Amino acid sequence: MTVQENVRKPLDLLSDALGAEMEAVNALIRDRMASRHAPRIPEVTAHLIEAGGKRLRPMLTLAAAKLLGYPGPHHIHLAATVEFIHTATLLHDDVVDESRQRRGRPTANLLWDNKSSVLVGDYLFARSFQLMVEPGNMRTLEILSNASATIAEGEVLQLTAAQDLATDEAIYLQVVRGKTAALFSAATEVGGVIAGASDDQVQALFDYGDALGISFQIVDDLLDYGGATEMIGKNVGDDFRERKLTLPVIKAVAKADAEERAFWSRTIEAGDQRDGDLDHALSLLARHGAMEAARRDALAHAARAKAALTALPAHPIREMLSDLADFVVSRVA
Repeated sequence: MTVQENVRKPLDLLSDALGAEMEAVNALIRDRMASRHAPRIPEVTAHLIEAGGKRLRPMLTLAAAKLLGYPGPHHIHLAATVEFIHTATLLHDDVVDESRQRRGRPTANLLWDNKSSVLVGDYLFARSFQLMVEPGNMRTLEILSNASATIAEGEVLQLTAAQDLATDEAIYLQVVRGKTAALFSAATEVGGVIAGASDDQVQALFDYGDALGISFQIVDDLLDYGGATEMIGKNVGDDFRERKLTLPVIKAVAKADAEERAFWSRTIEAGDQRDGDLDHALSLLARHGAMEAARRDALAHAARAKAALTALPAHPIREMLSDLADFVVSRVA
């Protein structure tokens, strides 16, 4: 497997097509992350929100609404809600993982402290709930509030599953559906709901977001063992150092002999990591074809995402979303 540093053409095209809407989302985000009484809140929030992230999740909400002909304005509120939920989870994740780098920059918990990151994350969650009620649509409120609970549940499940060699691919998918895909699918689903889409169309949008989110996370896990630091925005091997059982390792453990299993038990379960262990882990992944097998899974989920789009109206946005699914997996080839 080699890493492809592609031009971000599908994202660029989608960003261009949604330019005016994204400007409105960004303006709303800046307005709602303000705090009259606690200046640290906008300081910490701005550090992450303005760090050059792709804004992929709110773009999915805008794209779904536009694809189905929604004129506005409430897709803006829903897209901003999605970004606030995402940013809050990143702040909390970096504390839990003791991360030191995010999007190629020092994490908020490193620049400030854990207390600030956790409390500002809480503030953003609260802001997201204020935003999600403003459209006055009970169904979008239900979808986004359920997604928030599912994300938290997925993160807690990962705490126990990520360092247990008994974790299999089914549990891994449950974690990924919680911590990553839930927000992708909620983002696309609420865009369809606010546009008045049919039940079949809303289901198609959910299926697209779910499959895209799973594919996205598998690729992210692959890049941790084979990407460039400047490309992935974190240090290569961080998942190994943080003792996370991601899909490539789960596949290698499933084929491990006694000696290999003892290595994984020492490094992942016991956390006893030594010089050269990351290189040895990479050699075991290669020996069992774990990276290529995980890549095939990512491709299958990307194909499922594209298939879901066929239930939606023909539209340039639909083609961009299809290309986006291809782009997600093209980062590893």
